[in-house]
Formats: sequence, structure tokens, C-alpha cells
Amino acid sequence: MYEQDSAPNNNPADRGRRGFLGAAALAATSLMAVTGAAPAQARSAPPGNSIGAPTRRRHQVTAAITQTGHRRLGSLKVSSIGLGTQTMPGNLYGPVTSRKDMVALIRTAVDQGVTFFDTAEAYGPFESERIVGDALRPVRDDVVIASKFGWDIDPDTGAVTGLNSRPDHIRRVVDGMLKRLRTDHIDLLYQHRVDPTVPIEDVADTVKDLMAEGKVLHWGLSEPGLQTVRRAHAVQPLTAIQNEYSTLWRGPEDKVLPLCEELGIGFVCWAPLGMGFTTGTMSPYFRFTEEDRRTVFPRNSRDNLAANMPLVQLLQEWAVRKGATPAQIDLAWLLAQKPWIVPIPSTTRLSHLLENIGAEEVRFSPDELQELTAAVARITIHGDRLPPAALAMTGVEAPTR
Repeated sequence: MYEQDSAPNNNPADRGRRGFLGAAALAATSLMAVTGAAPAQARSAPPGNSIGAPTRRRHQVTAAITQTGHRRLGSLKVSSIGLGTQTMPGNLYGPVTSRKDMVALIRTAVDQGVTFFDTAEAYGPFESERIVGDALRPVRDDVVIASKFGWDIDPDTGAVTGLNSRPDHIRRVVDGMLKRLRTDHIDLLYQHRVDPTVPIEDVADTVKDLMAEGKVLHWGLSEPGLQTVRRAHAVQPLTAIQNEYSTLWRGPEDKVLPLCEELGIGFVCWAPLGMGFTTGTMSPYFRFTEEDRRTVFPRNSRDNLAANMPLVQLLQEWAVRKGATPAQIDLAWLLAQKPWIVPIPSTTRLSHLLENIGAEEVRFSPDELQELTAAVARITIHGDRLPPAALAMTGVEAPTR
């Protein structure tokens, strides 16, 4: 999901973040000059809240930010912070600067220590996988690529007509993924959403066959029901569960994270920055562009944005306290929860990429972590995290075989 690609606005809460982003943008420009890639921030872009709008530079830095930490999702080793690529096709929350810039951004992420890249056939559709494939082909053996199946997508028009996890469909989809990703294997393959018409045992058996063929190395589920997790894991052990998780949405803490710990399954956080909210760039006065699909999310209504601002204020206070940004506090808080949790913030900006991976430098003492977690728990979040139709597809249990 989308993270921090909202253009800076007149919200005073955003000003501290702009200073960091300006410094990071300059570092990124210098870095990409060395690698020979064109910096995305140097491109012209639409004005206002569009994704490609350049970030103001305010400070200089002498070194770029490099991620050094790694974590394990089961037996799969990945960078402690990954990169989501859902917004890179430019049709989700507004246009991007260019496809070339997205390829360059992914390559810069590799240079800066990111090894975990998340995509899906539904992102674009298909275009996100093509961008990832083009970007990572030169370094394919050094990175981990995760993608997702589960939708019935017309290969010619891209029209999505519902869910489809029938075994024959999965096999066709994976072959298409391999072509778009320009590889012979997918490191981590998720079922994007549980298909309520297909037993999860049928899905697991199919993936198990694909693993035997070498086309898939690990597999996982996204937003599944708890019993479906157990049943799938019994057929073919799962490597990861991918659910939304951040200080804005803590739903997995009740049952999903304990289940992952019990079964030895890693956890990947999508929307680890609340689709941009916890970065401090949104407020009740924020205006979404017509292309920005976040407008359909209930928690992004003007009233709910206003009601949820205490969380942003808390993260800002901790950002000052720790010499970081609100986004880094949110990501660092996630990293501090469990050693097998990996956030995958999406971005289309170099400055935000550097800011995100810089979160691994933020540390909390045990007392600080307890204090911050307790403060977050005292804040009531208003508005559902997803539109009704999308929310109905989460936590679904597959039928029995």
C-alpha cells in the first residue's frame, strides 16, 4: 500500500520532516550520479499533491544512508526494511515522474542495502512486476522478490473480475509472473486474498508442486483467516503472513502475531506508515488529488483525519525526542515489536526511501518502548482501515476440502 508520497503541504506538522527529506534528497542525487542513474527528484512533475512533486532541500549531508540490518522470515533472510512497489505504476495515488525513475529508485534501494522487494500481479496490473523485473535483473541472485496471486485478471485488458485461486489458474499466473519478473523463480509467493471458493489445501498443494519444480522457493498468505493459516501450514509450511500493521492499525497483535510466533512464521507489514498518515504529511486540511484512491478509505475522511491527529502529535513528540522523523518512529516501533517482523513501506521518492531505511538507526530502550506503546494504546483510532468491500476480503476462512 501507499506510504509517504503525499506532496508537502502547509501543515506545520510537516515542516520538520521536510528538512530531513531535503537532506536525504541531496544525498540520493549524489549517490545516483555515481551509479549513473537519473535521480527522480530532478525530473519535472505535476504540481500540488502529485506523487512526483519534488521535495524542498534545506540541509546538506555528507553521506548517504545505508541499511545494514537483516531479519529472517522463517528461513528466508531479508533486509530489515523492504520496499513495496505498488505505487510505482503511477495509477494508484497519482502519476509518478517516469517509469525510468522507478527502475532507478529500485536500483538505488539495492545500492543502499535493501534486499527485499514486494510486488503483485494486481499492481498495475502487471506493470509493477515488469518494473521490478527490469530493475533487479542485473542483481537477481542478491535480492529477494515477493509477489502475489489470487485475482482473476484479464491478461489483455487488465480488468479484475474477482478472486481466483484455482490450481490451474495459479500455475498460469506464476508462469506470467516469471516472464514479467525476468527470472526463473519467485522467492516468496503469497496468496493475495483467500478465495472463499477454493480449499486452502488445494492452493497449498499447487504451491508445493511449484516449489518442487523450482519456480517458487517460499510461500505465504496475505490477510488470511486464522484457521486457514493453520491448514495451509500443515500442508506446506508458510514463510510469512502479510497484513496491515502500524501504530495506526494494531489489529494483528491480538491473534495473528501470536499465531505467527507459535508456528514460526514471519510477519510482513504492508502500510506500515498508515498509507502516509503517520508520516505527519496529512491533516484535516489535506486535499487528495482526483487520482488519489485513498479518498475511499473511511479513516481518511476529514472528520476522521481530525480525530486521529493525536497519534501524529505523539509520533512528532517522539521524533523530536529521538532526533528522527515521525515516519522513522513508526517504523522503528514496528521493528522493536518482534525480530521476525519486516515492514515494506512503499514510496516513489528517493528522499522517502532514504528516510525509511534510516529508521533502523532509531533505538528504544525497554522503558521507552513500553512508554511509547502504552501511549499509542491510549489513542482511539476513528474510521475503518479499508472500504467495506475490501475489508470483507480480510480474515476470510477458505472452505474445507
